[in-house]
Amino acid sequence: MAFWKLCWATGCTSFGTGVFTTAVPLLAVSLSPDPRHVALVSAAAYLPWLLLSLPVGALLDRGDRLRLMWRAQAVQAAVVTSLGVLTASGHLTLPVLALAAFALGSGDVVVGNGTQAVVPDFVAPHRLHRANSTQQAVTTIGQQFAGPPLGSALFAVAAVLPFGVHAAALGASAALLASSPRTTRPIPARVAMTDGLRWLARHRLLRTLALLLGANTFAGQLANSTLVLLATQALHLDATGYGLLLTAAALGSVLAATTTPRLLRRFGPTPVLATALALNAAAFAGIAVSPNATVLAALLAGTGFLTTTWTVVTVSLRQQLVPAALLGRVTSSYKALGWGLMPLGALAGGLVAHELGLRAPYLVAAAVRLAALLLALPVVRRQDT
Repeated sequence: MAFWKLCWATGCTSFGTGVFTTAVPLLAVSLSPDPRHVALVSAAAYLPWLLLSLPVGALLDRGDRLRLMWRAQAVQAAVVTSLGVLTASGHLTLPVLALAAFALGSGDVVVGNGTQAVVPDFVAPHRLHRANSTQQAVTTIGQQFAGPPLGSALFAVAAVLPFGVHAAALGASAALLASSPRTTRPIPARVAMTDGLRWLARHRLLRTLALLLGANTFAGQLANSTLVLLATQALHLDATGYGLLLTAAALGSVLAATTTPRLLRRFGPTPVLATALALNAAAFAGIAVSPNATVLAALLAGTGFLTTTWTVVTVSLRQQLVPAALLGRVTSSYKALGWGLMPLGALAGGLVAHELGLRAPYLVAAAVRLAALLLALPVVRRQDT
């Protein structure tokens, strides 16, 4: 029951995020069509993963993880409500939007790290792959499948509407988390912020996977931070079309969430991981030369499938290998390394798109992902996962 309550909370959050994050790029484009400015908003949203992930990990291991999560979401709801008021009154500016994106991203650091840390409290170790696949499916359905079409449709009616939906979804999620049963776990007498980073640095496999994730998320943001411009300017889609394009990626992710446990049972983690990363690099190269929206949608569906597959593998592996008392800090350290470069990737994507065109970021991203995989593969293959 506790795990399913967590899933419902994740679903509410993801749905609201899907509505909101589809509207934000469209809103940014309405404030400034410059790719560098659009990328700046995306960078601000991910900067907290670099700056705050380590201290948040210490807080999660020191206290009540669910309480920290629902309180963070309550603050996020207040920020989104304020954004809605500014949008309705016509006083929203690009710097304010970027600042709000940073604030919301800070809450995401708490909730994202906290969710992965509490899952092992609710399910047995042998069920982690299935539990993480379920969480990933719920996240994808809300954030990429149900949310984006509604977000773009609401934005087309009135720019303020997505903010109201997101605030309500955050409030519902916070209420679910606040009412969830607490689990008893040992609280270490000493909780140092850097303990998780030191543990991760000594574990060769997880350290390598964290750095590999960093290269992949850097490349992902480099490419995707200006996807809205590729869709609306190069392929001439409207707001509704852009939302449907994101839904294609969600279809692939949902399919992966249901099939990944079977793939792991048949082939094992290492072959599944390596294949997913290699094909993902190829899909990014394909996106760069996609001639129309249909091909682009199909390739985005492929990247959604492959990204979800490799995410389930690595999250489950980390939950199995890391001691429970360190899980919050190791997860936060892992994500600081793995997601910390995302704002730099977003900024780089804006510059590449500005200088070389809207398709160029995907070619650069494909090269980065392939190079990172080739460097990491010898370490990953030597491990008995």
